[in-house]
Amino acid sequence: MLEQVIIFTILMSFLISVLLSPVIIPFLRRLKFGQSIREEGPQSHQKKSGTPTMGGVMIILSVVITTIVMTGKFSEMSVEMYLLLFVTVGYGLLGFLDDFIKVVMKRNLGLTSRQKLLGQVIIAVIFYIVYTQFGFSTEIGFPGTEWSIDLGWGYLVLVTFLLVGGSNAVNLTDGLDGLLSGTAAIAFGAFAILAWNTMQYDVALFSVAVVGAVLGFLVFNAHPAKVFMGDTGSLALGGAIVAIAILTKMEILLALIGGVFVIETLSVIIQVISFKTTGKRIFKMSPLHHHYELIGWSEWRVVVTFWTVGLIFAVLGIYIEVWL
Repeated sequence: MLEQVIIFTILMSFLISVLLSPVIIPFLRRLKFGQSIREEGPQSHQKKSGTPTMGGVMIILSVVITTIVMTGKFSEMSVEMYLLLFVTVGYGLLGFLDDFIKVVMKRNLGLTSRQKLLGQVIIAVIFYIVYTQFGFSTEIGFPGTEWSIDLGWGYLVLVTFLLVGGSNAVNLTDGLDGLLSGTAAIAFGAFAILAWNTMQYDVALFSVAVVGAVLGFLVFNAHPAKVFMGDTGSLALGGAIVAIAILTKMEILLALIGGVFVIETLSVIIQVISFKTTGKRIFKMSPLHHHYELIGWSEWRVVVTFWTVGLIFAVLGIYIEVWL
């Protein structure tokens, strides 16, 4: 029965995402919600200017509708599900505001870094308060071992760091057609397996709902993309995957399963530090996917390579948690 629920969930989420596209994509196009391309970015990306963005709305709607319908039909809404939906919608709304400022108010950088950080921190703190009020553990465990440490109040710092850092890391990965959609499907799929293995079925259901939604979105986001998810989608996905890692007590394992997101973020940090200290750049451009573009790789080759790396990280994460 549970297996059938999981299958129905991913299919429903996929179909909703696909069926929303003929409505939302033309709507975004009519409203002229087109992507502005940074002038300092790869010149090959300039032709993408005007492609509808904020398509992450499709993903969020699909996830929310699917999880509410499926949990309402087969069980009851749990605290875990409410927390997951809160973080996903909260970060999605923050991203929507950022996108709206970019495409409607014509401020290419959107929210200021302080405004975005404040919003991310507020959502993280609310998540932590609800999380602890319902008695969830503030311990962190070390993958493949029996060791764990109770951080107490320090867990607030960890939750905030993970939610802010994770959402930004996923956001940085959204730079090529289909790149984030594919890597997110793989990472959420891995967490779905791990949540199922630990009998956290609500978290598993939510995870596969996200998988279905991003795969449905990928139908229209694969190269050449007909729509971009924007910060609306990328911040929502980043918040969601971190919330899943927290609820499954796999905070450390998140760094491995989300290895592509970590590498993309590190490439930006390394680039900034190198340029500020030596005046030289390590990469031709950061995040890392742009570096490979500028050394001559096709966009599709970069995307498929990063998907493959993401899949390797996901398999390693499952192996460490399940079999070690």
